Amino acid sequence: MTQPHFDLARVTLLVLIIAGMTLGALVIVRPFVAPIMWSGVVVMATWPLMLRVQRRLWGRRALAATVMTAALVLVFIVPLVLAGATIVEHLGEIGAWIRSLAASPPAPPEWLHRIPVVGEQIARTWTDTVSGGMRGLAQRLQPYLDDAARWAAATLGGFGALLLNFILVVVVAAILFMKGETTAEGVMRVARRLAGERGERVCAVATRAIRAVALGVVVTALVQALLGGIGLALCGVPLAPLLTAAIFLLSVAQLGAILVLVPSVLWLFWTGDTTWGVVLAVWTVFVGNIDNVIRPILIQREAKLPLLLVFVGVVGGLLAFGLMGVFVGPVLLAVVYQLLIEWVREGEPQATAPERPDAPDETPAQ
Repeated sequence: MTQPHFDLARVTLLVLIIAGMTLGALVIVRPFVAPIMWSGVVVMATWPLMLRVQRRLWGRRALAATVMTAALVLVFIVPLVLAGATIVEHLGEIGAWIRSLAASPPAPPEWLHRIPVVGEQIARTWTDTVSGGMRGLAQRLQPYLDDAARWAAATLGGFGALLLNFILVVVVAAILFMKGETTAEGVMRVARRLAGERGERVCAVATRAIRAVALGVVVTALVQALLGGIGLALCGVPLAPLLTAAIFLLSVAQLGAILVLVPSVLWLFWTGDTTWGVVLAVWTVFVGNIDNVIRPILIQREAKLPLLLVFVGVVGGLLAFGLMGVFVGPVLLAVVYQLLIEWVREGEPQATAPERPDAPDETPAQ
């Protein structure tokens, strides 16, 4: 019997060709990986809303996709453009304010002297340490202020790349809105091919986790940014739109709105605007803690996942993968959690139905 001939050179050549084609495809797709992932997260999180919009627009998918795409433009691109324009417009003002603050730090406000018992001591400490320290710090930082201004101007160039990424996100999301069912069916077919019914369940868990995080993190960040921006604008804090955008980004990154609001409160007290400083301080306490109420409600509403798992996934994903890890982390932990639960259940003995006391005796008569 003739043994089959094994052509090692042919097999090696085929493997190299397949590996080369795969590597080439990855290189081509690489610039689009982040926008595709972001658009997938956005579409999965907003898909129920898109279906409701479609029902309101006489069942026309094209109209619904157009409305959702326009909403994404308003949410992603317009704020970025406005933030960039605000920075460019006030860049000279920011530099002049830093120089003036460093050159002549403000004296302690008058109300500080009127505090009983400790007011005069705090005012002397302010004069001796804060003002003196600021003058010494200004002398040390003066040579670096021009370099910092040039660095800030160069950083503005990154807005172009960020804007391009957001445009790609909106374009890909518009395509997914139009062909969402086809894309979902393709993903489910791949999951069934890989893991059968378990693969379908894993896809369902991942979708719920993404929607839960999108609702719990992004919506909460939007609420905090909106409320924080209103407080900043009413209290007369300069550059309120830019600070509002910073609140949104910090809230999404789970760092909190207080990193913007607390310095704003201190700035109001520093400039002697005590009344608005107290108002913004009270508003900061409210806005800084509202996420502890809104986020758990939204997450538990969308997905029955342990809140600790979602929190660890958000923070751990952020530290491991950057901003995209806010969504990747909870999805990975949710999938692993679901697989672990199914593995434990498969190893447990099946519960047998208890015998009914009134069941008839089916033993044949002797």
